[in-house]
Amino acid sequence: MGQSEREKMLTDQPYRGSDPELVQARARARALLARFNASSALALAERRALLLDLIGDLGPDVWIEPPFFCDYGRHIRLGPGVYCNFGCVILDCNWVEIGGQCKFGPNVQIYTAYHPIDPIQRRSGLEMAAPIRIGENVWVGGGSMICPGVEIGADTVIGAGSVVTKNVPERVVAAGNPCRVIRSL
Repeated sequence: MGQSEREKMLTDQPYRGSDPELVQARARARALLARFNASSALALAERRALLLDLIGDLGPDVWIEPPFFCDYGRHIRLGPGVYCNFGCVILDCNWVEIGGQCKFGPNVQIYTAYHPIDPIQRRSGLEMAAPIRIGENVWVGGGSMICPGVEIGADTVIGAGSVVTKNVPERVVAAGNPCRVIRSL
């Protein structure tokens, strides 16, 4: 028997996002996100319970400010002490691993999903997704975008508004569009 569309998605192979299993999983995530995003700032236990149900691996002391958006949630791994400010978007069509003590400014967007460059292939409805890994103690400035397949090394700073299209080593400050290393730490 062949691979499921979810298995293809998680191994960066062309897959159909319209697959019923994937549609159902996204609907589940949307329902949990709606509840999380509408929850009271005083309902800390409810928020934690919703995140535990949504996120695949949720470390202790993770704090996510609503509104928060993701595709599935179950493909996200957040280490201890991760902080996501308002408006964080994680398109987790593949694994997103974020190390402990990472800080994300408002409106940071993390995209594992991408579409074929070739217009004929794009019309077919197939899409792909590449994993993203972010090391421990990374600070990503507000409004930054992290593109599919990127790895960011530990203790790095990504300047606000950056578009990270390629891997960034550890212990550097990087910024811009496209994001480039400015200096070592």
